[in-house]
Amino acid sequence: MIDPLILEDVRAGMAGAGIDALVLRPSPDFRYLRARSAGLSEAGVWEAGYLVVALDGPPAPADDPRQAAALVPPTARRVAVDPQMHAAELFALRLDAELVLASAVLAPLRLRKRSDEVAAMRRAAAAADAVLLAAREFAWFGATELAMARRLRAMLAETGCEGAPSVLVAAGEHSADARHQPCERVINPGDALLVSLGGRWNGYCAEIARVFAVAEPPEDFDAMYSVVLAAQRAAVDRVRPGVACAEAATAAREVIDGSGYGDYAAARAGRGIGLSPAEAPWLAAGEKFAAGMTVCLEPAIYLPDLFGARVADVVVCGEDGPELLSTGSRALHVLDR
Repeated sequence: MIDPLILEDVRAGMAGAGIDALVLRPSPDFRYLRARSAGLSEAGVWEAGYLVVALDGPPAPADDPRQAAALVPPTARRVAVDPQMHAAELFALRLDAELVLASAVLAPLRLRKRSDEVAAMRRAAAAADAVLLAAREFAWFGATELAMARRLRAMLAETGCEGAPSVLVAAGEHSADARHQPCERVINPGDALLVSLGGRWNGYCAEIARVFAVAEPPEDFDAMYSVVLAAQRAAVDRVRPGVACAEAATAAREVIDGSGYGDYAAARAGRGIGLSPAEAPWLAAGEKFAAGMTVCLEPAIYLPDLFGARVADVVVCGEDGPELLSTGSRALHVLDR
């Protein structure tokens, strides 16, 4: 059974877009509908593979595409399908109707988070905060990136998070690689250390990235890191109702450009976050912030073959301005072991 208020909004969106039915598979859009009975186990895990929502009648679960197709009203002429549906599933549906993406209906509804959604993201952020605080006491010298990433992932699970979409440990020159994945590189004194944790609570994501120095910061690292912090503060300040989303990215970029590091700035300063680690609003789009929107602001500077720094936090656009969901310190922390 879907929350009646959400179902009402979904059907209003369907009617406005001329859509007769939605066919969803397990995905962020699927989870947004928050089914609570039919098709759910006691643990809240969806046991059926698909969900069909028509303009009237109760939403119905289905085990396979053909069963889902049978639940679509025979008069349906325009059907919205899950953006994550595979080609084989689409062929199996065999619907005699125009197929469009369900995101046309659900993406606008997911843009502004309800209080319970924000609460879930706050729990995920608090879990990441707690793990990052504990990580300051780890023995990092001589450990590998991969071993420490596995340890952080296990600790995140112990907090109650249902998953970790991403865990990054990048030491030394690897901290300057935006696409780096933890490997067998040994962490040594004098390394810059970029640690990022992405946790999920009740389906909702939060990511926090912090930078440590092992024993002592590399030469000139402090100055560069202070620019990244200033860029994030400038971006956070633009998260206010009515402000163009792109202004947050512009504010961060102006700080970095003004410091002389402009050629080494990350390509993006942030993105929307919620049921997906990356979703609307996109900071480069023509949208404006509205209360309830959530973004992960993550400006970064990467100096190839030397070091990099990225600070990431989830920010909620409130009626009166921005609210950071993470409370941990952003100051550069020097690890002593």
